[in-house]
Amino acid sequence: MNIDVMSNELKNFGVVILAAGQGKRLNCADLPKVLYKINERPIISYILEELIRGGLAKSQICLVVGFRAEMVKAEFGPDYIYARQTECLGTAHAALAGAKALPADFNNFLVLNGDDSAFYKFNSLNELIEMHLENNNDLSLLTCEQDDPQGLGRIVRGQDGRIIKIVEKENMTPELEQFKEINTGTLCFKKDWFLDHYPNLKPFNQVKGEYGLPSFIEEALMTGSRLGAVKLENSSEWFGINTPEQLAEADRRKRS
Repeated sequence: MNIDVMSNELKNFGVVILAAGQGKRLNCADLPKVLYKINERPIISYILEELIRGGLAKSQICLVVGFRAEMVKAEFGPDYIYARQTECLGTAHAALAGAKALPADFNNFLVLNGDDSAFYKFNSLNELIEMHLENNNDLSLLTCEQDDPQGLGRIVRGQDGRIIKIVEKENMTPELEQFKEINTGTLCFKKDWFLDHYPNLKPFNQVKGEYGLPSFIEEALMTGSRLGAVKLENSSEWFGINTPEQLAEADRRKRS
């Protein structure tokens, strides 16, 4: 894509960061999960800094807040866009709140999780964004290879390298254990496609009525939508922080 065209595309490009969680597995009694600190800084501050360093404006970035939302707003100030997830109905529902809060003329947006993006480099995210825009995709995802992806879902590709299905961790079989590529949960969407297809999603948790972002990949595959993927060159850039042990490891990495 021409650099000038790419520059104009990025002016109408949004970022939605999911930051509504409490983080019960971290024993977050009174603090939003993304405000827990690694190397004396809130987890989410690292990805915000990286996005700004890459050239995005705060007015292009939406933080989806929920638990103790006022603390997140107080930490990062009024220049970001904020969206409120009023009910805990899953990551797709949170992304919907963010998508609706973006300016109307934003045609595409990136979704990031605030608790697993502290080690991303902008160049890696930009590779995903550029591929998404150049191919006019409806949905593009960032994947990575993990040496030991136990407890994680898998990406399954056909012989031509195209994604043919995703398998969530609940549906893993011994045969699928050979696949080491996972979905990081970092996704680019064409906004109109996202809004049009959200009503088609089925809840992954029927009892709680929760909707997950991976369901969009299944939706794209079923509807023949334009789907693409970029694999992280450095798999250590994706690091989920869900347990006290992972929080300690992230702190150690940031200090080293």
